[in-house]
Amino acid sequence: MSTSSPEAVKKLLENMQTDLRSLSMECKKKFPPVKEAAESGIVKIKTIAARNTDILAALKENSSEVVQPFLMGCGTKEPKITQLCLAAIQRLMSHEVVSEAAAGNIINMLWQLMENGLEELKLLQTVLVLLTTNTVVHDEVLSKAIVLCFRLHFTKDNITNNTAAATVRQVVTVVFERMVAEDERFKGRREEQQPPVQGNTNRRSVSTLRPSAKDAYMLFQDLCQLVNADAPYWLVGMTEMTRTFGLELLESVLNDFPGVFLQHQEFSFLLKERVCPLVIKLFSPNIKFRQGSSSAASPAPVEKPYFPICMRLLRVVSVLIKHFYSLLVTECEIFLSLLVKFLDGEKPQWLRAVAVESVHRLCVQPHLLRSFCQSYDMKQHSTKVFRDIVNALGSFIQSLFIVPNASTTAVSAPAGGSGSGTQGTAQGGPGTGGVSGNLTTQAAFEYRGTWIPLMTVSVQGSAKATYLEMLDKVEPPSIPEGYAMSVAFSALLDLVRGITSMIERELATEEEAAAEFREAHPDQEWQPQPGAHLVWEEMVSACWCGLLAALSLLLDASTDETATENILKAELTMASLCGRLGLVTPRDAFITAICKASLPPHYALTVLSSNSASLSSKAYSIQGQSVQIISPSSESHQQVVAVGQPLTAQPQGTVVLTAKNIQCMRTLLNLAHCHGAVLGTSWQLVLATLQHLVWILGLKPGVGGALKPGRAVEGPSTVLTTAVMTDLPVISNILSRLFESSQYLDDVSLHHLINALCSLSLEAMEMAYGNNKEPSLFAVAKLLETGLVNMDRIEILWRPLTGHLLEVCQHPNSRMREWGAEALTALIKAGLAYKHDPPLAKNQVAKNTGFYLFLLSVSNYIPVIFLKRLQLLLLNPLKELSNVLHADIRQKQLESVLQILQSQGDSLGPGWPLVLGVIGAIRNDQGESLIRTAFQCLQLVVTDFLPTMPCTCLQIVVDVAGSFGLQNQELNISLTSIGLLWNISDYFFQRGEAITQELEREEEALQKQAQEKGETLNRPFHPAPPFDCLWLCLYAKLGELCVDPRPAVRKSAGQTLFSTIAAHGTLLQQPTWHIVIWKVLFHLLDCVRKSSTTADKEKIESGGGNILIHHSRDTAEKQWAETWVLTLAGVARIFNTRRYLLQQLGDFFEAWEVLLNHIQSAALSKNNEVSLAALKSFQEILQIVTPVKDSDKAGDAFAAMGVPPVLIDPLSASGPGRPLVRSDSLVERLTRYNGAELQAPPPGEESALEDSALWWSAWNTWYRTGTDSTRPPSGPTEKLSFIPSQPFLTALIQIFPALYQHIKANFSMEDLKKLGVILHGAVSVPISSDASPFILPSYTEAVLTSLQEAVLTSLDVLQKAICVGPENLQVMYPAIFEQLLLFVEFSCKPPQYGRMETKHVANAKYNQAEWVALNYVPFAERSLEVVVDLYHKTACHKAVINEQVLQNIIKTLRMPLGLKYACPSESTWKLAVSSLLKVLSIGLPVARQHASSGKFDTMWPELANAFEDFLFTKSTPPDNLSIQEFQKNEAIDVEVVQLISTEILPFANFIPKDFVGQIMAMLNRGSIHSQSPSFTEAEIDVRMREEFSKVCFETLLQFSFSNKVSTPQEGYISRMALSVLLKRSQDVLRRYVEDERLSGRCPLPRQQVTEIIFVLKAISTLMDSLKKTQPENVDGNTWAQVIALYPTLVECITCSSSEVSSALKEALGPFKDFMQPPVSRVQNGES
Repeated sequence: MSTSSPEAVKKLLENMQTDLRSLSMECKKKFPPVKEAAESGIVKIKTIAARNTDILAALKENSSEVVQPFLMGCGTKEPKITQLCLAAIQRLMSHEVVSEAAAGNIINMLWQLMENGLEELKLLQTVLVLLTTNTVVHDEVLSKAIVLCFRLHFTKDNITNNTAAATVRQVVTVVFERMVAEDERFKGRREEQQPPVQGNTNRRSVSTLRPSAKDAYMLFQDLCQLVNADAPYWLVGMTEMTRTFGLELLESVLNDFPGVFLQHQEFSFLLKERVCPLVIKLFSPNIKFRQGSSSAASPAPVEKPYFPICMRLLRVVSVLIKHFYSLLVTECEIFLSLLVKFLDGEKPQWLRAVAVESVHRLCVQPHLLRSFCQSYDMKQHSTKVFRDIVNALGSFIQSLFIVPNASTTAVSAPAGGSGSGTQGTAQGGPGTGGVSGNLTTQAAFEYRGTWIPLMTVSVQGSAKATYLEMLDKVEPPSIPEGYAMSVAFSALLDLVRGITSMIERELATEEEAAAEFREAHPDQEWQPQPGAHLVWEEMVSACWCGLLAALSLLLDASTDETATENILKAELTMASLCGRLGLVTPRDAFITAICKASLPPHYALTVLSSNSASLSSKAYSIQGQSVQIISPSSESHQQVVAVGQPLTAQPQGTVVLTAKNIQCMRTLLNLAHCHGAVLGTSWQLVLATLQHLVWILGLKPGVGGALKPGRAVEGPSTVLTTAVMTDLPVISNILSRLFESSQYLDDVSLHHLINALCSLSLEAMEMAYGNNKEPSLFAVAKLLETGLVNMDRIEILWRPLTGHLLEVCQHPNSRMREWGAEALTALIKAGLAYKHDPPLAKNQVAKNTGFYLFLLSVSNYIPVIFLKRLQLLLLNPLKELSNVLHADIRQKQLESVLQILQSQGDSLGPGWPLVLGVIGAIRNDQGESLIRTAFQCLQLVVTDFLPTMPCTCLQIVVDVAGSFGLQNQELNISLTSIGLLWNISDYFFQRGEAITQELEREEEALQKQAQEKGETLNRPFHPAPPFDCLWLCLYAKLGELCVDPRPAVRKSAGQTLFSTIAAHGTLLQQPTWHIVIWKVLFHLLDCVRKSSTTADKEKIESGGGNILIHHSRDTAEKQWAETWVLTLAGVARIFNTRRYLLQQLGDFFEAWEVLLNHIQSAALSKNNEVSLAALKSFQEILQIVTPVKDSDKAGDAFAAMGVPPVLIDPLSASGPGRPLVRSDSLVERLTRYNGAELQAPPPGEESALEDSALWWSAWNTWYRTGTDSTRPPSGPTEKLSFIPSQPFLTALIQIFPALYQHIKANFSMEDLKKLGVILHGAVSVPISSDASPFILPSYTEAVLTSLQEAVLTSLDVLQKAICVGPENLQVMYPAIFEQLLLFVEFSCKPPQYGRMETKHVANAKYNQAEWVALNYVPFAERSLEVVVDLYHKTACHKAVINEQVLQNIIKTLRMPLGLKYACPSESTWKLAVSSLLKVLSIGLPVARQHASSGKFDTMWPELANAFEDFLFTKSTPPDNLSIQEFQKNEAIDVEVVQLISTEILPFANFIPKDFVGQIMAMLNRGSIHSQSPSFTEAEIDVRMREEFSKVCFETLLQFSFSNKVSTPQEGYISRMALSVLLKRSQDVLRRYVEDERLSGRCPLPRQQVTEIIFVLKAISTLMDSLKKTQPENVDGNTWAQVIALYPTLVECITCSSSEVSSALKEALGPFKDFMQPPVSRVQNGES
């Protein structure tokens, strides 16, 4: 409830009345005036209440009267009454119903009570209520109230004292609060500005101040007077005062109301004129005091520093500096200097402690520190206050270590040792050994035996003092050990933290402003205010030395991880700040400190020692004290976590790393990671240190350059504890992240980093020279890592990076260079794989815009070479690696090429020449594995990437593939590379058009360039178009390979060369063919012929290793022969398939002659293989069809070009019935490329003439070859060197038919004779016995050799040509017959070859070098068949008749017929017989026809002799002849007789008589079984030609008579035959009777019985015939002969055979017709 609410007022009135009543009651007896006053007071109150509406205001007006009774009550000095009155007065006060006058009265009354020492606490309470509830008390009244409180402060009563002190403090505060409130009220309506206070104005000049301000002024002024022990001006009545209390009050006013002093000049004046001098004066004993060697307990001099005052002064100074620094610049300089002095080692310990606390308070206010720097350090002729403060702190810390303090009263000094012992121990400090594993539980610093514990003194960033707050202590307190150190340490850290965070904040805002400015005005340069930078730089310059000295010392002494961490953090932030401000020396100094702390003590690292030397030479002097950068202590008080090898050129012992080293290392990593951008040249220091640490810890680089824990190669010298083992992966990870973060560095910083790494690496290389120790790979690995993360701006660092790595790759230490190569290749791969922006494919040339535009102007096509500069930049180092001689590097290089191809092959573009250059940089001295790897790359290129590379590179691919073919390390690669060349050619073929277009565009551009420079375009095979040049390069490469020393390569290359020309030659333009023929093919033939003829004939034992070589290849000569064969065949095939095209070249005839010359020289080579192959080539070029005229022959044309006729129709025809050719068929492609090739040359005389010239040239070659090769040797056979082989001869002869087709038009008789000589010669050549099993099957089989077949075929071709040819050719028939009949004779009389002795094939031994005559029988027989066939066709031709061919045939056949069983082969005579029969069946009619001409006269006797010789041969059948065989042979004889009976005898009248007579005699001879009686029965049985006799007999019988005789000639034959027949019958019968008689009981042989039966039947037949014949036709003689038979028949009756008997019966029957009575003689005579 508020004091002015009606209820409160009502309550107040009631209470007052109650109080008055109580008062009147109390005073009723003793103090009547008081009682009266009380009662009147009641009335008064009631009156006021009744009359006024605003009761409170009325009460205030009349308050003097209202209060009066209570004041009087107080005057009674009766405790009870006094208390009651004071309570009532307080109630009035609290309702603010006390006027100024009343207040004055109340104060006076209180003063009296005070003087009487009554109710002191109540008094204080009343004063306080009075002053706090309202503002009515002013001026003297106020001062009296204040004095009253002061006086009560100095009573004997402790409680009163303390309450009074508190009241004084509150009252002082109230006075100032009133002033603040008053200012606030007047703030809005300020009076005109007061004139500034003059410096020497009277200090009482307060007229300008408002009331409350004036009170405050007077109060503050008097406080100063009192502290200074002067009389107060305003606080009249003060009797006593202490300085301590005065200082506390001053401090609280200054601290709580700084605004008052800053806003009111009067107050500022007080500060300057009164407070500061006062402070300085009071400080003087402390300044002058020097602490002697005596301890604090010894008697002190008069003016001894007094702790309570000193401590309060320092508090006042802190407040002054904090709030009024801007007013009191000069004074503060003095204060700060004093403060610095108080840290002096000679000052008392407690003084130093509070001074350090004060300094700490300053250190947490960075803005203040900056002001010091600006006001003092940056002014000339001014104390460098800021620097001094920092240095003083540093010195202070050093002094704590160096001077063990005598006054330390350590709580737990070790027993029996003085407190100042070198090693104070708190809670069981560590023993000197420090490494003992039981770590100190308490954080502490230890340095050279001084052990100082570390306490937690304040929260970071706030200076919470301990001793500055000890306001109750009068005696100096004892300072625990380590307290001062702890505060100083905190102060240092807070100082660093404050300064750095402040400057960094301001830097950040400046950077933001700069960024905004640049956005707004992109064209202008941002200008920062220089002032700010100067201040920052000055601050850092001023403090860094002191800080570094202190921090380094502390770092070295620290035994606590947290403390270490804080120190490192401070050094790190300082280093980073220096870096940002561009202060190189301090930056490097801080970094060096961290680096040194990371390494083992006294570790020799040149970078660091040189750097710290320059630092330690600077000593900073502060008023006689010098801050030295102390060298690290030698003894270790740290846990050892690792033992390793130092990284030095000379092997040394081991070094140890402590946990602190590792901690420092992590800080170092952190520094580099977070502040890399500002490190600049310090990267050197950082990286060198890291390198050494990494080495000691045994980290080795792994994939991508990351370091992984690995074992050192030099044995187990690295020992790691588990503690550090768990740390290692973290460290390794941070290391990697450090270099990853390089991507956030700007370009300059990045260059610093790269340079640092390169120089580190150079050192490592230096160290690794000349020994095979494990090198330090740190720098190389990190260069790799840095490169990998900065791919987006790789250009700016590529050259230094790769340039250095290339040097590393040439290092003699294998591990070093291996890593160099690893790094380089990894970077290149990553660079190519990186998604650059713009992409590599579009990456333009360095902005050489003028040139670029010029290119655009000259052509719309910019050569690819000018694009993608970055890619070339990336690939260039890869190419450079080719110059390194170390095989391992080349291996790495090639492996990476393989990987690049696999991953980026599609996008290499202009990089191809470089990549191909790398692949092709192979040398024979490089060893197989390199070549194999390089070759894998090439294979990949050819299989996958030809389409993606610029066509200009295709020629390089061909060259590279060729170089792999020519290398001699690995045969398989040579062979496979030839296969690749084939694949490449296929690619050219498929992509011909595209390649042509691109190459032509390129050519145009180059041509233009060349013209501008006035040069000629220089490229191989220049006049040919670029696409053709590509082919020519390919052919030339293959040509080189065709004469490689290794046979397998030659073979493969040859096959490939000819296959490519055959398959893809269509793409070449006509003039290019000229180059192909003369420069490629003939050149190749010449080389091969030369090599073959000069090749070594020595036998090669084995083909390397255990490979056996076949005897056909066991000399170089034989191996070259194979090459010659291949080459010749290939060239011939090209001539064959490309005839149309080549004929259009001007010098085709010369080329043809050259080719024939090559073929001839090869054919006459003494090597069978070559000679045979030459003929095959000869055959091939002769199978060329004459150009086709009509479209239907398109198929043939293609076939001739080696193109299989697949679905080839006339190109026009795609009608409904025909299959359509596939749209991209070979045909179309061919026609599209070169239509001209498919069209024949125009049919003109000249082309035909030219053709015939070619063919006659070929015929001459053939004839020369044939003559030379079949000419028999003339000399003695011993010297026989070379006899052509059968296959060769066969091939030679087989050529003739093809050749003849082209020359038949002019083929003359003379040519035929030449041919005959060659044919005869060829057939006569014997074969060597070792070849015979392959050429001749077993002797018993009658088979022709292929040579013999060929000979016959040639003749066959001839005769067919004659057959269809003109009349005049037919004169050649007889010559052919003659040739054939010669061959027929071979069956009985084999030919001779010179004077050579040949053996019969059956007697030859295969393994002897003998010559074997062939079995000519099959050949002769086949020739005979041919003769028969030919005769069949040509019997009627004039030439055949005129030349007595028939007679010649018969004459030739007489020999086998006559020999019969004596023939070499039985088949011969049989064939001869059947041939004779066939020939006669055709020839006899012709002969009869021309009988009159006499052309056949000489033939008849020849024929008769032939029959005679055959039928009655002189040779006996072989003994082993079976009956079946004999009967078959007999059947042949029978056939001959049948021929006579059908073809000869019926035409007897056209045939010479004596010939017929000879025939008849023969028949007669045949019909009688004539054999010698000496045969045994069995033999007789067999040898009897029963059937033959029978036929002869029948023939005789048949011609014995005839029904009608047309010509006398015929009758003559009949008569002759009849008489022969009868004579024959008579003989048979007689012989039978005789035999029958002789045989007795034995039956006669079966055939004899048959014969007699046959004769008997013949007789009966004859009788019948005679009966039927006209009597006049029968000769008388005949009758006589018939009748003469009768007696003989009768004699036969006695025979025992029933068959004979029945036949006899039939024969005797007809004789009855002769049984006539004899006619008279006369009659007989008449008739």
